[in-house]
Amino acid sequence: MTELHWLEAHEAAELIATKKLTSLELTKALLDRIERYDQGLNAFLTLRPDQALKDANRADEAVNKNEPIGPLHGVPFALKDIIDAAEWPTTAHSQLLADNIAQNDAEVTARLKKAGGILLGKLSTHEFALGGPSFDLPWPPARNAWGREYFPGGSSSGSGAAVAAGFVPIALGSDTGGSVRNPASMNGLLGMKATYGRVSRRGVVPLSFSLDHVGPLTRSVKDNALALSVISGFDEEDPGSADTITPDFSKYLGAGINGLKIGIIRHFYKEDMIASDEMSSGLEEAFAFLARNGAKLEEIKTRPLIDFATCNRIILLSEACAIHQKWLIERTGEYGESLLTRLLPGTVFNAVDYVQAVRTRARYAAEFNQNFKKFDAIVTVNNMEVAFPIEDRAACEKYYSRQARTPFNVTGNPALAVPIGFNNGGLPMSMQIVTNQFDEAMAYRIAAFYEEHTNWTKTHPDLDKTAALPVN
Repeated sequence: MTELHWLEAHEAAELIATKKLTSLELTKALLDRIERYDQGLNAFLTLRPDQALKDANRADEAVNKNEPIGPLHGVPFALKDIIDAAEWPTTAHSQLLADNIAQNDAEVTARLKKAGGILLGKLSTHEFALGGPSFDLPWPPARNAWGREYFPGGSSSGSGAAVAAGFVPIALGSDTGGSVRNPASMNGLLGMKATYGRVSRRGVVPLSFSLDHVGPLTRSVKDNALALSVISGFDEEDPGSADTITPDFSKYLGAGINGLKIGIIRHFYKEDMIASDEMSSGLEEAFAFLARNGAKLEEIKTRPLIDFATCNRIILLSEACAIHQKWLIERTGEYGESLLTRLLPGTVFNAVDYVQAVRTRARYAAEFNQNFKKFDAIVTVNNMEVAFPIEDRAACEKYYSRQARTPFNVTGNPALAVPIGFNNGGLPMSMQIVTNQFDEAMAYRIAAFYEEHTNWTKTHPDLDKTAALPVN
């Protein structure tokens, strides 16, 4: 059997259901791994081992009694600490919410529990999913599982680190300008930002009402599709929720890519921003693989990155300032420096700026979606570079915003981060697969074929080397 900490969620669920593995065995193995290595990665903010073991025992009892079980029965998961779980803290990694205890489960938490999942803990994030990495908050920032000296991506930083490190097979994050896909890219994971409205945000600390998404990070395509199937669905208590049928996102995982028409957006990383040579080469190799295996690729042009980024920035910061208005006035000193640096520029935008950005967003989305009259999917860059040193403030300021994720928060399209290998230093690289509204299954179809024939997702970090604390 695969080492328990590297079991994929669907594998573990099958083993538990067939009594070849107990949830208690799996949960203990993951807790032992967290105890051994997380002091070097800081992925978890809150961990409740006793509760998790009790839940695992109950899961095993249900199997032994042949009771009906869900698709994630007995499988541990973890949540970015902006997502509520009843009677757990939801701190948003901020002093302002240090004592906040959730009264109810977020809708996504409830769905994971209903599917049989076991909540292991709450994960580090950037403060309020915006400011970071920060060293002036009550808790240290999460670090990269491929090297603790590196940035793990943000703002779902702990989610990326925890899954890559083998602490949990599934973690949820949020994505407002790329915050699921960034940690996925920097940790060698799959990260899905589904169609806007596909997944409920009820019970999630908001950053930007009209741009926020919740999505899964996993080590495999099949797990990602499974997790999205579990958390998706209409929620009448979320004003942004879409009343649509949730399909089986795994349905076409074995269908291959022969004959698919795929557009390539190269100008994002060759003209609008210049990607590193190794990232550009990695992307071209991935695109060539798709073409060799029967996909019909054609380069396309969209608006430049700066147009999408400006639209996203005005909407995000305007809505975030509205959310934080009272605290910004009364409790300014309790925010971290990074959060304030990013948030305060939003106070200069006025109602005209915001309304024009909202109107512009609708136009950009309509223009972009015209591409899907011709193409089944679009592929492009994720980050322009691999992970950078987390304690290098200048590097953080320089590289954090060098990405191509925000266009798809603006348009609302599904965008899946997919690993495409490693640079010469052993750090993960990534591309995005973007599809038509509510066609996440197509992104998974392409990613599954690529994954099967490259095996990048089967390569894992050696935490004895990458997560070890420095010796003083």
